[in-house]
Amino acid sequence: MDKQEQELIQKMEQAFREKLGGDASQARRYFSPGRVNLIGEHTDYNGGHVFPCAISLGTYALVQDRQDMQTRLFSLNLADKGVIEFSMEGLKYEAAKDWANYPMGVISVFEQAGHKCSHGFDIVIGGTLPGGSGLSSSASLEVLTAVILNDAFDFGLDMVEMVKLSQKAENVFVGVNCGIMDQFAVGMGKANSAILLDCNTLEYRYSPIALAGASIVITNTNKPHSLASSAYNVRRAQCEHALNELREVRPELKSLGELTNEEFDKLAGHISEHLERQRARHAVYENQRTLAAVKALEDSDVAQFGRLMNASHVSLRDDYDVTGKELDTLAELAWEQPGVIGSRMTGAGFGGCTVSLVKNEAIEAFKKNVGESYEKAIGYAPSFYVANIADGTHRL
Repeated sequence: MDKQEQELIQKMEQAFREKLGGDASQARRYFSPGRVNLIGEHTDYNGGHVFPCAISLGTYALVQDRQDMQTRLFSLNLADKGVIEFSMEGLKYEAAKDWANYPMGVISVFEQAGHKCSHGFDIVIGGTLPGGSGLSSSASLEVLTAVILNDAFDFGLDMVEMVKLSQKAENVFVGVNCGIMDQFAVGMGKANSAILLDCNTLEYRYSPIALAGASIVITNTNKPHSLASSAYNVRRAQCEHALNELREVRPELKSLGELTNEEFDKLAGHISEHLERQRARHAVYENQRTLAAVKALEDSDVAQFGRLMNASHVSLRDDYDVTGKELDTLAELAWEQPGVIGSRMTGAGFGGCTVSLVKNEAIEAFKKNVGESYEKAIGYAPSFYVANIADGTHRL
C-alpha cells in the first residue's frame, strides 16, 4: 500500500469513528478500480469490441456488518451529503438518496436474482477517482458493492455474474442505458493487461500492455459530464434505428459490430437519415479500428496503435459528435506534443477525460505545455493523472 493509499485509509477510519460510531480497525477493506478505455468507444452497446483496462485510481471501502437490516453509508468525497441510511429490503430509486442509489441498485438486483441479504452494513467510502470524469466512478462503486455482498453472504457468484448484475443495477434501477464495458473492466481487470472484450458474446482475452518506455496519462477536462442527462441515450437510439433499417436488407444482422467497413459502405445507402448513417459508420469503423489496434500492440507496433487512437478521436468528433470543445482542445494539443504516441477522448464524452500514451521522459513537459495552452483556450486548468494498470475489484 503506497503513502497516498495509507493516508486515505486513515481518513476513512477517522470518518468511520466520527460519522458511524464504529471501530474501524475491525472493518473489512476493499478496493475497486476505475477504468480507462484505450480504444473502442460507443461500440459496446453496438455489439462491437472494446479495449479497456482497470486503473490504479479507484474506490475504497471500509465495511462492518450490522445486526439489523439498516445500512448506513458515508462518502469522504461527498461529505456534504452526510450519512445516507436505507433498509436492505424492497429498495426503490430515491433521488434524495443521491449517490447511494448505485449501491442500493446493486442490493436490489441481487435480491431480485434470489441473493437476499440477511443484514445491513456500516460502510465508509473513499475514492481517488474524480467524479463525473468518465473514468467509471459509478461502475467502480457498483462492482465494489457486488463484491462486498458476495463476500459477506457467501453467495458464490463469479465475477462475470457480479459484473452483469452491476450493469443491470445501472440500467434498471438508476435508469442509465450503459453497455457492459465499464463494469466488466472494473471487475475483470488485470495488472499490466488490457481486456479485448467482444460485447456481443462477452468473450474476452487479456492482452499484455508493453508500452516501451511510455505511460498512460489521463487528462481531465474538468468539465463534468452527466451520463443520464447527456445525449448518450439519443446516440444509442440512432444506432438502433440504423440497424433496423439495415435489417430490411440483411435480416440476420444482430448488431452493427458484425459488419466490416466494406460491408457497411455497401449497405450504408439503406440508412435513410444522414445523421444516423454517420452514427452507424462510427460504430462499425471503430470496432474494426479496435481489432487493428490490438493487433498492432501485440505486434509491438506502438506507433500504429497511437495513430489508431488519434483516428478514433476524429471519428468520435466528426461522425459521433460526442467530443465538444474541451475534449477536442485536449486531444489536438496532445497531438502536437513531442513524445506523444496517441491521444483520444475516453468514456461517453461531453466532458470527462482524454487518454494519452506519452513517453516517460516527455510527461512533465506534456503536462506543462498542454495545461497552459488548455487554460488559455478554455479559461480553467485541466488535471493530470499518470495511471498504472491495475487488478479488478478485490478485498484488501
